[in-house]
Amino acid sequence: MSTIMFMRLIHSPLFERFQARIFLFIMGFLRRTTFGARAMLVDGKNVLLIKHTYTAGWMFPGGGVEVGDSALHTAKKELMEETGYRVLDRGQMLSVYHNLEASKRDHVALFVFKEFEQARQFSPNAEIAEMGWFPLDDLPQDTTDATRRRIGEYFGGIAIDERW
Repeated sequence: MSTIMFMRLIHSPLFERFQARIFLFIMGFLRRTTFGARAMLVDGKNVLLIKHTYTAGWMFPGGGVEVGDSALHTAKKELMEETGYRVLDRGQMLSVYHNLEASKRDHVALFVFKEFEQARQFSPNAEIAEMGWFPLDDLPQDTTDATRRRIGEYFGGIAIDERW
């Protein structure tokens, strides 16, 4: 192969995309950043919260973003799996937060949804012990601090904190 052909090859858009994919794959493997998504369902002045079987406190439904999925897709999927609620709107991303409680490399996107329907009845299972709707002024005592802060950011006009 001539030098000119080689130079054209390595500067071609196809080769540059290949290089970018290789670079991102290697950096993803080395950095191992985790990313999650949660859903806040809002019905007037009420919010939907869940309680896991394996961790303390009431919180928003959600889970980890899998390879090939978007954060929005994950928030909707986890909401349906954990509560039986299906969203009918695109929602609004409140923010992306750095979740130092989980690790120095974890981030969480929080989406707010106002249009939804109950697609199936909730029943406790191995992952989710309880689910409930709560008025903003009467949240369960053991609602997590992060959940309380997100509610304050959305409803109370409190400045968004980058930390979960």
